[in-house]
Amino acid sequence: MTFLSRLVLRQASVVAALGRLLNPDHDGRRMDAQHRLIWSAFAGGAAARRDFLWREMGQRQFLVLSAQPPKPSPLFEEPEVTGFAPALAAGDRLAFLLRADATRTVTVADGKKRHRDVVMEALHGLPAGDRAETRMDLAQEAGAAWLTGQGARAGFTMLRADVTAYRVVEPPGQGQRRPRFGVLDLEGVIEVTDPALFLPKLVQGVGRAKAFGCGLMLICRA
Repeated sequence: MTFLSRLVLRQASVVAALGRLLNPDHDGRRMDAQHRLIWSAFAGGAAARRDFLWREMGQRQFLVLSAQPPKPSPLFEEPEVTGFAPALAAGDRLAFLLRADATRTVTVADGKKRHRDVVMEALHGLPAGDRAETRMDLAQEAGAAWLTGQGARAGFTMLRADVTAYRVVEPPGQGQRRPRFGVLDLEGVIEVTDPALFLPKLVQGVGRAKAFGCGLMLICRA
């Protein structure tokens, strides 16, 4: 069973007192804080693994797709929880929203795998002035191509995909390790070609950086 939940931060004074911790100004630190915040509604034992996807929706709200319903938390209002089991068939057209860390995997000289942000890669080598002017055009081109490739492996065809935002975030790291990744916001229309592939992909998530609020594809009938 899979669950789709809406979590809303309480307006109680105890939550307000944590405002700067839960919602810091720095983009990367905010995503890290929100990641930990969502964990508070799902955390189990020390060995528990993340089995949910989430997305910030603004106005203190988060949508979460999870294998288990959220637990009561003093930080959130009573969650709105519904079962997630869409009945889809080949040929169905769906409008979608997706926040994604869009990467491609390459093998470097030492034989190791590396994940490269498709937009950063498209911008690489351009003069600094040209990057600012062409950033969103290149993000649109690279993002649409990346989603087309995702669909070929996940049972859907991309009919339209508009990149509405792109930013690079840097959550706090440990020691010398400083993770850095790009975040694309896409919206558009897809057509389901293979529900048996597509539905598991919705639950698994699309792209990387799922712990930081990426990968949850929100769908509705187009």
